[in-house]
Amino acid sequence: MKKRNPESLRGKEGKGGDSPSQLIDARIKELSDWRGETLARVRILIKQADPEVVEEWKWRGVPVWSHAGMICTGETYKNVVKMAFAKGASLEDPSGLFNSSLEGNTRRAIDFHEGDKIDEKSLQALIRAAVALNTSSAAQRPGAR
Repeated sequence: MKKRNPESLRGKEGKGGDSPSQLIDARIKELSDWRGETLARVRILIKQADPEVVEEWKWRGVPVWSHAGMICTGETYKNVVKMAFAKGASLEDPSGLFNSSLEGNTRRAIDFHEGDKIDEKSLQALIRAAVALNTSSAAQRPGAR
């Protein structure tokens, strides 16, 4: 059986039978290195922090987690796994997890490099804060229940 390159998943948008969760599973498996392990661990932490999270597959191959709006993405690059929070600039980050995309007015990111230890408790608190922000924003939108 031929092993596919992780980049080969980029063209799939969750159509044709593969659910976003299945595509994320495939991405983790195909990375088969520290990036796959890190993405898998981040995914578990997100699901533990918010059991109602929805997994999506966007932009030709980016795992996305949402709840009343986007929470974060799980992008994988050669030397980093980037967890980008859509509304990160609006979140309190008392543990200083955000270490990337700090210059913008909206998003913030956490770059994980090989060998980095994840501060799981602080990361889950950040995820919960992002969900709380999304749900409070959703409640304020016109026509929201």
